[in-house]
Amino acid sequence: MKLSCMLIEWALYVCPAVLLATQMSLAASLETLKCEGPVSTEHSSCLAATEEDEGDDDMARSGEADFEFKGYTFSKPFHLIVSYDWLILQGPATSIFEGDALVLHCRAWQDWPLTQVIFYREGSALGPPGSKSEFSIAVAQKSDSGHYHCSGIFRSPGPGSRETASPVAITVQELFAAPVLKALPSSGPQEGGSVTLSCETKLSPQRSASRLLFSFYKDGRSLSSRGISSELRIPKASEEHSGSYWCEVATEDRQISKQSPQLEIRVQALQKPATPETPPPAKTPGPLPLLPTPSDEQPVFSFSDPYLTYRINRLLRQMQDVRILLGHLVMELRNLSAHRKPATTKVADK
Repeated sequence: MKLSCMLIEWALYVCPAVLLATQMSLAASLETLKCEGPVSTEHSSCLAATEEDEGDDDMARSGEADFEFKGYTFSKPFHLIVSYDWLILQGPATSIFEGDALVLHCRAWQDWPLTQVIFYREGSALGPPGSKSEFSIAVAQKSDSGHYHCSGIFRSPGPGSRETASPVAITVQELFAAPVLKALPSSGPQEGGSVTLSCETKLSPQRSASRLLFSFYKDGRSLSSRGISSELRIPKASEEHSGSYWCEVATEDRQISKQSPQLEIRVQALQKPATPETPPPAKTPGPLPLLPTPSDEQPVFSFSDPYLTYRINRLLRQMQDVRILLGHLVMELRNLSAHRKPATTKVADK
């Protein structure tokens, strides 16, 4: 159901609906404001703000959201600025965000026809003179913010010289913040462990219902494209997962997309426990040559004195037995030294 009401005073609150009107300067013309929306009471009307209403503490007014009072639902207020200029630049009534269409109207006094219309941004012309009194940007960007104005020549009646409208500040707000890619764990992940990549951004509270899609990349290669999840999990990391990662956040229509700075990830290899070094096995000395043993071939001394001959030969046999014992002793000592660990000696500093 649509309700209509005439402008009574310059500041106006409407009920019980959402006000559909454009924030504008009035060039000595009569404007009609419309209330559109479901009617919540039997007796609905458009109310003008008065000094008595402004002093009512029971009415919770807000410039950012609708509010209710005594069963009525009130829309957001808006402000009208009355101007007596020949030209005015009519901007958007609501906030403009990245990706929205930006439409500007160059309006003449009493809507007289214009020719040679030029739109300007920060004093620079946005195009050649033309007959269109409307300028639009299909997909607004933050860089489109600035001060706009227009100029034109009245066909008839009105002045024949070029007239210029006052500048209007237009701000294109950020739809969502530039994303930042983070990894968990933040330090170098261990080989075999899991890694979770999180693409973090934040929507404007006024556009919190907007849907964003997330994409992940590594070394120029796509890992996940246009998913609703802002996270990417690597269940079992390896050295092959080391590289440069970044993410991209975009709206569903891909009109607005933003990339994160690159994040360098290096997967650390597992450190194997150190094993004590074992000394090389000691070389077993080869068998020692057998010492000569007395034999029947050895010479036997013979003297003229039989007793002397006996004693000398007996001494020789005993010396031979001692040589055999010494040979066995040397072999035992060598075997013992081969199995014994080398002892380390420390030399004290003097």
